[in-house]
Amino acid sequence: MHDPRIDKLAHVLVHYATAVKSGQLVRISGSLLSEPLVIALYQEVLQAGAHPIIRLTSDTCQELFLRHADDLQMDFVDPLALHETETLDCTINIWADENTKALSGIHPDRQARVSNARKPILETFLQRSANQELRWVGTQFPTQASAQDAEMSLHDYEHFVFTAGLLHLDNPAAAWREIHEKQQKVCDFLNDAHEIRFTTPQGTDLKLGIEGRRWINCSGHENFPDGEVFTGPVETATEGVVHYSFPAVHGGREVSEIRLEFREGKVVNASAEKGEPFLLKMIDQDAGASCLGEIAIGTNYSITQYTKNTLFDEKIGGTFHAALGAAYPESGGTNQSALHWDMVCDLRKGGLIEVDGRVISENGVFVDGSWPQP
Repeated sequence: MHDPRIDKLAHVLVHYATAVKSGQLVRISGSLLSEPLVIALYQEVLQAGAHPIIRLTSDTCQELFLRHADDLQMDFVDPLALHETETLDCTINIWADENTKALSGIHPDRQARVSNARKPILETFLQRSANQELRWVGTQFPTQASAQDAEMSLHDYEHFVFTAGLLHLDNPAAAWREIHEKQQKVCDFLNDAHEIRFTTPQGTDLKLGIEGRRWINCSGHENFPDGEVFTGPVETATEGVVHYSFPAVHGGREVSEIRLEFREGKVVNASAEKGEPFLLKMIDQDAGASCLGEIAIGTNYSITQYTKNTLFDEKIGGTFHAALGAAYPESGGTNQSALHWDMVCDLRKGGLIEVDGRVISENGVFVDGSWPQP
């Protein structure tokens, strides 16, 4: 039986998130598991008068490539993929894994090499996005694999996914516009700040320089669901320790109990209880991978639980996340890397956020009641 929430999601992604216009070139990419949403998006893009193109992805093919490709194949930069990134007006990406652990057996060296080879495509994507030449959004289609990671039934996970996007409301786009207004107040305050500090009783004490950087209001136009504000911290001004609360997932691998120590903007010590060799290999893949390219505060209080899916976990209201690697140029960040790996720290059990010595958040809740609230 067709789920009408899929049609509502497609409408929001096309008309609100990416604001597709007549005549534009729009790429829709996703696996066969996401076909119901691919079809709904295709219809919405057609009705908008734009030109949809479909790119089907395959977890199995990705695994085969990483296992068997030779050096020349791993270092190859796909000219068609680069041309698409240089040409598209919009891209809508759907994540729908059949097996979220399919790449767990791949050697980290191979993943790092392929990631580094695709750096020109990533840099083109980030720069065109920053210049507002390319609009993009990524979303999750509920699958059994993702539901299992979240320790939910598929029925419950579907409810979780659609509720996180406010699709249970009559007018989700209007609700996201209201969220945008509240988050903008946070951004306006932080845009005038010099330093931000995060502390938790669990061992995090991290200071970041943010002077002159622009805080970006994320309200459903790039990720969906959304709910965060972020910037690119000053590259040489991150000091202290962060002990991440949740496992971090990247490239099909799960790394838990991550502890990073920073000095003058660089990771000087890194450890993890699970997946430490992979963590170290990712950090060492290029010069920018040991520097933070993003610092962000999660503001989506409709998301309350960890699901091993970064799209949702980094948005949890009352958390912050920091990404090793590439910065988003629109924030003023200049760090370049083939890596961009978000890791989440919970503030809801005694955590504080201080800005230039002033407490703005306690136990995961903003002090200012006009900012996003539970």
